[in-house]
Parts: sequence; C-alpha cells; structure tokens
Amino acid sequence: MSTRVFGSAIKRREDPRLITGEAKYLDDIQLPGMAHAAILRSSYAHAKINSINTKKAAKVPGVIAVLTGQDFKDLPALPCAWQAGGVKNNVNMPRVLEIDRVTFTGAGVAVVVAENRYIAEDALSLIEVDYEPLPAVVDSEKATQPGAPQLHENAPNNICFDWSCGSREAADRALGEAEVVVKQRVINQRLIPTPIDSRGAIAQYLPASEEYTIWMTSQCPHIMRLLMTAFVFAIPENKMRVISPQIGGGFGTKISLYPEYCLMAALAKKLGRPVKWMETRRENYVATSHGRDHITDIEVGAKRDGTITALKVKTHANLGGILATIGPGTPTTLYARILSGAYKIPNLCCQVIGVYTNTSMVDTYRGAGRPEATYVVERAVDLVARELKVDPAEIRRKNFIQPQDFPYEPANNMLRGLKYDSGDYMKTLTKALEMVNYEGFRQEQAEARQQGRYLGLGLSSYVEICGVAPSAWVGLPGEGWGAGLWESANVRVHLTGKVVVTTGSQPQGQGHETTMAQIAADELGIPVEDVLVQHSDTLGTPFGYGTYGSRSAAVGGVAVHKSVQRIKEKACRLAAHMLEAAPEDMVYESGKVHVKGSPDKAKTIQEIAGAAALGYSLPPGMEPFLDDIAYYDPPNCTYPFGTHVCIVEVDKDTGQVQLRRYVAVDDCGKVINPMIVDGQLHGGIAQGAGQALWEGAVYDENGQLITGTMMDYALPKADFLPSFETARTETPSPVNPLGVKGIGEAGTIASTAAVVNAVMDALAPFGIKHLDMPLTPERVWRAIHQNGK
Repeated sequence: MSTRVFGSAIKRREDPRLITGEAKYLDDIQLPGMAHAAILRSSYAHAKINSINTKKAAKVPGVIAVLTGQDFKDLPALPCAWQAGGVKNNVNMPRVLEIDRVTFTGAGVAVVVAENRYIAEDALSLIEVDYEPLPAVVDSEKATQPGAPQLHENAPNNICFDWSCGSREAADRALGEAEVVVKQRVINQRLIPTPIDSRGAIAQYLPASEEYTIWMTSQCPHIMRLLMTAFVFAIPENKMRVISPQIGGGFGTKISLYPEYCLMAALAKKLGRPVKWMETRRENYVATSHGRDHITDIEVGAKRDGTITALKVKTHANLGGILATIGPGTPTTLYARILSGAYKIPNLCCQVIGVYTNTSMVDTYRGAGRPEATYVVERAVDLVARELKVDPAEIRRKNFIQPQDFPYEPANNMLRGLKYDSGDYMKTLTKALEMVNYEGFRQEQAEARQQGRYLGLGLSSYVEICGVAPSAWVGLPGEGWGAGLWESANVRVHLTGKVVVTTGSQPQGQGHETTMAQIAADELGIPVEDVLVQHSDTLGTPFGYGTYGSRSAAVGGVAVHKSVQRIKEKACRLAAHMLEAAPEDMVYESGKVHVKGSPDKAKTIQEIAGAAALGYSLPPGMEPFLDDIAYYDPPNCTYPFGTHVCIVEVDKDTGQVQLRRYVAVDDCGKVINPMIVDGQLHGGIAQGAGQALWEGAVYDENGQLITGTMMDYALPKADFLPSFETARTETPSPVNPLGVKGIGEAGTIASTAAVVNAVMDALAPFGIKHLDMPLTPERVWRAIHQNGK
C-alpha cells in the first residue's frame, strides 16, 4: 500500500489534545511558589507622570511588591527589530514600565505582585498616580499638521519615517498622459485582532546558574530570546530559555516583544520566585498591538479601452504612540512593494508616512500589509471599471500579468529586484466566475433591481508576497529587518525507524504538526504516524525565526525537506555498505533502498536506521545515527494568488448587508493538506469580511478607546457568514523543491476587497461609488438616503 501522504487531506494530528482539553496553554501552567502580577495602565492617552504613590497598595495583605518604572530604569527601552529600510527612522520604543510620560491609554506605569491574581488586581486601585494631562491626537494625517500635539522630541510633526518606492516621476508623467484619471481617498480602519487566547508570560530565575526560563505566548520564541538577552538584559543567549506553550491564535499580534515579557523576567530575578502575568481582555484591547489604520489617497490612470497605465499611492500609516517591534516594516515592505497586485501596471509609486498618534501601537495583523495593498489595488480597479462603464471582470482580464511574463518584475523596481515566481491569474478568475454563474447572476441582478432588490457581486483578484525572505533582501542592508529570515529543521530517525522532526517554526493553530509530518513521511516513505513534530522550546529546537508572513511551509517546510534529503543520502550510502553494492547504484523508493534494477535486493529505512544507531558496521568515515539539521534561506519569496467572489444583498430600507455567497479560488502551489488549506481560508475570509462589514477600533479625540470591549467592538458571528465555497488551481513555485507557496493569510488578503466591491456594486443604482469600512447598516442607509433615494 502506498505511504505517500503529501497532498492528502488527513486529519490534524494536534486536534485530539485540543478538543479534549489536554493541551496546555499559558494560563494552565502552575509553578511551585509562583506569584501573580497585575499591571496598572495609564488612563490618559498623553500625559506626564509627576509621581506614583504605591504605599497603600503595598500594605494590602498578600501583596509581595509594588514597583514602578523607576525601579527598572536601568533597563533600556525595548528594541525595534524592523525599521523602514533606507530612510531615517525616528524610533521611540516602550519600556518595561513607563517612567515619566505616556503616549497612549493602556501604557503600563506600575505593577503589583501578589500571592494570587485577585489580590494583585484589587491592589491596583490603591495606587495613586499624579498625571499632568497633555493634548492628544489620534488621526495620523492631523498629527502631521502644524500645531498638532507633539508626542516625541525626536519625531518632528510626529513623523517616524517618510519612505517611498517606485518612481513618482514616471507615475506623474503617466497620469498626465492618461485618458482617464480616477482619484479616491480610502480608509483602511484600525482593527483589534482578538485572538481567543490573550497574551501572557511566566518567568523563573535560577540565581545559582543565573538562568532565566520564560514561558510566553509568542509566535517566535527564538527571536524573543535574542531580543531580550542581547538588547534588554545584556546577557548571553544561553542564559535564557524561552518556551511557547500551546497558543490559541496569534494573527501577528504575538510576534512582538512586549514590555510585560521583559517585566516578568525582571520581577522573577528581583523577587526570587516565579512570577506570572495573564492579560485580561480589556488589556488585550488597549495594550496589545492593533492592525491596519491607513489613510490612503489613490490616483489611477487608464486608457479608454481599460488599460491601466499608472497607480500613485500616498499613505499615512498610523503607528500608535510608540513603535511595536516590527511596526515600521508592515506599511513599507509588506504593503507598498506589492501594490502592483496581479496587474501589469507600467508606472507605479507609493509614499508612506509613518506617524505617531496617541493610540495603541500598530503592528502586523493577519496579512500584514498585503490586505491593505490588495484593498487599494482592487478598489482602484473597480473604480476605473465604474468610470469607464466596463465590466469589472473584463478590466481584470485586460490588465492581468500573463503566464508567459513570469518570472515577472513589477515596474519601477517596486520589489527591489525580486520577481513574482509563477502565476496564471486568468485561471482562478475564470474558475471563480464559472462557480458563481457570472452571466446568470448579472441577469438575476438586473431582474432584482426591477423589483426593488439590490444584489451586488464583488471580485478580488489578489497576489501576495510570502516567506519574508531571502535574508539578504529583507535584512538590514535592504528592507531594514534586523536579522536573517531563514528557517531550520532537525530530522532524527531513531533506532526503531521512528522519526522526530524538530522545527524552528512556531504554530498557533495552523496545523504544523500535521503538514510537516506529511513532508517528512512522504519523502521517507513511512507512515505519517511514525513522525513526531516538536517545536516551541529554544532549548530543544534549532534556532528559527518563527511563524508569520505565511512562511512555515515555503521556508520551514522546505528546511524539513532539505534535512530529509541528506538523511536519505546517508541511508543510501549505508544501505550500499549493508548490501555490498556501489553507493551510486542505490535507489531510495517507498521507504526502502534497493539496488538499481533489483528492487528485491533492498533494506528498509527501519533496518538502515537500526544499523546506523548501533554503529556495529558502518562505511569508513561515517558517523553513527541518522540525524541532520538543515537551515534554509530561500532565494526569493513566493507569490500565491487567486480570485474571490462575494455576492451580497443590500436592504435599502435598513442598510443591512447580507452575505449570500462567497466563492474562493486560490493557488498556493503544491498543496500539502487540502483540509488544512481550506481551514486556513475559512478563518481568513471571516476576518476579512469582518473588517468590511462590522469591525473597527474607534478612539475619541482624547485618545480613549471607545470600542474597548466585545460589547462595543463588533466581531462577526458564525451565523453572519454563508458557507464558503473553495476551489483551487495549482501553479507550483519554482522557488523551492516542494513547489509550495503560503496560504495562511490569503483569505484575509482577498476577502475585504471582495465584500466591499460587492456592496458598491449593489449600491451602484444609487450613484454610490465608494464608502469607507466598516459598511455598517447605518453607514449604508445614510449613503442611500443622502443620494435622494
């Protein structure tokens, strides 16, 4: 029976422990003698701290210590790991606790450590902080204008950076020559990621060995260890162990190094006992990073026949009151450089102004720059189609990059030397239109309008950039990331033939333990049940950069593949010795090594592993055991693509938008596990639709978060959404030997534009060309009636 499992929809191997409660999340961890911390957060968005009186809180029975930023002033501010490349960045980072001023509501100013969490939380109310409130600004464009409140001395006009790519000269010239120019301001509103598992950290310090162990909810434990040891505590890396337990969703918010993680480590050393902090949902909303928050002005030029000739974009990117660890990299590299989208646009440019405001820090959120870019491009394409009265599907066909153009380099050095790897964008569009019966829908739509019903269909043909690599491109000499972005894997075949794969990638629900086992099992020709995948602990895993940017399969998975190839090569040499044959005559096939042309003269991988582990008879110079560590730095990113179609109905009397159908046709290259791919798409589509119709973080003019609870922040519910219909085309990536591309963020990247385009299509009879998100019933109703209908 065949043991090939690559491409099979096998059940996720991690699910039994998740659904039975066996999995251990951070809040499940209890250590002997563990104390609990609670953090007092600023109630002002912008203020000086004149003094903090902790005496009353310190007297509460069960309180162990009450500390402020003054107690940790010897520790530096946290590092910024990704500054915008090639330009000056006016960097301002958080401290473990702020000392003399705060720049957003929710900044930590004091900590209570107590015998239990309840005592710690109660004691917070007894801390007295003398604030001197300062004027606040929350709008990223207004923050740059004369007279706006100044947040940081080193950032005039609150500008962190002014970065650009492409050619403004070429874009301006093409716009001047264009037969049609469409201009539009679009707001990509701020989102609160809301993972079901909020953040937390537990720290333990052993004074005899001067070693820290930190459990934290991190998507990248090795990076956390690097940043904390090298830039905060100034200790050797081998003096800290970081463990990421089971993580219930990250969506990018658990990439950053947060002040609380360093604070717990400092407290554990200072107090001589383990200290635990677990974030409340309110803290999660005000102190964990948010996403998106762009104000963007678009100018797109075209010919009368629908050929797009230019795209010029200017974006004010809100970064919050202080920077997140990789905040500047998201609206620059991950957003602006992919603004060509799926289209052959000959003249491109983008300017991004990164701005400080009195709001929570903004960082990566599922898709991280790519959803914002896709929204800009796909709205621009639809606006041109509307202006020219051209079918939106036809204008996409006319401007698509063609299969023969690959590898394709977007115009004006937008990707700074990288090229789209492979694609056939027409296939996904054609398949998606067939699935919704496009011509039939247009007829139904026309008939419905005659009856006073308003149906709309929206398209989103996206391309994204995945992998966040190669290191030489994304690193300090290029895009400004402060390290490398390769990935690692260790593969060990034990004496019994059972396999352990240890990866530097870090799952938060994606199914790595299944897909990476499938890669190893498929290559070795063994049952997938014989492969165990380990991760999440810096002590037991090779250094890796973690999981984000849809990089786990295309970078981490390829590292597994690379390690297995070397295991197979060694197995062939050992089998040749065992069979008394020439190594060059060996063939590895279906879990066995046989002599070429003599399949009956063979040794199984289990027999070979046993011989390697015992070491009784090995070829001269061969080391015992089948064990290999591989490090993989890809030569390029990968570029998944697809077309999503959304069908809506808008009630003109209430403004209510009903999602009637949603079809997603994606191409992520070779598919390791179709069920996992579908699962990733389903979650991503829900998040993207949530942004389009319901979600939006709102601050008042004083910097207070109005949407600070789930009663106020409108997350979509399951019954808001239709059953998603998914399909695929397959265009392998030439970048890696597996032919895989990313998929974890594709649903979010495509869906927001598809839903908004559908609503705008439904509202076309009312003369409405654009509304900003979220398209709430009130906003839609007002737009309809403001147009006199």
